[in-house]
Amino acid sequence: MAIVFIALGANLGDPSSQANDAIEAIKTLTSTQVLQVSPFYRSKPLGPQDQPDYLNAVLKIETTLLPLELLSAVQEIEKNLGRVRKSNRWGPRTLDLDILLYDDLILTSEILTIPHYDMKNREFVLYPLFDIAPELVLPDKQRISDLLQKVPMNNMVRW
Repeated sequence: MAIVFIALGANLGDPSSQANDAIEAIKTLTSTQVLQVSPFYRSKPLGPQDQPDYLNAVLKIETTLLPLELLSAVQEIEKNLGRVRKSNRWGPRTLDLDILLYDDLILTSEILTIPHYDMKNREFVLYPLFDIAPELVLPDKQRISDLLQKVPMNNMVRW
């Protein structure tokens, strides 16, 4: 069983409901158990500012799914919950699920990078991650607590 952290974000429709629906869908994945869910946070959009604030959270799961199997599964959940992939990378969305960490695996492929390529710079990932794994050490041996010292909350608040 692998320990995996997944970031969750939504800013269209009813983000709280969509986040809860996504969590419930993840619970139904084969050989997967949701161990912890961070508090929900409200953050400003990463890209264009002419869109609603985001709901963000991080889940800790345990799974036997391999990384690419898990990626396929979470993308199917996104699709089933109304996600439409557009060319605007940081545009609004009904649901976004990103694999942040998969045990201590380091993986770079055309479709998946683990650890998530920019997680160390994103308050909406680091603070919820810290809430559920304050002692976490990343595969490059950086402590999550040390990363928080470098990344301000940027007016992020609890949802």
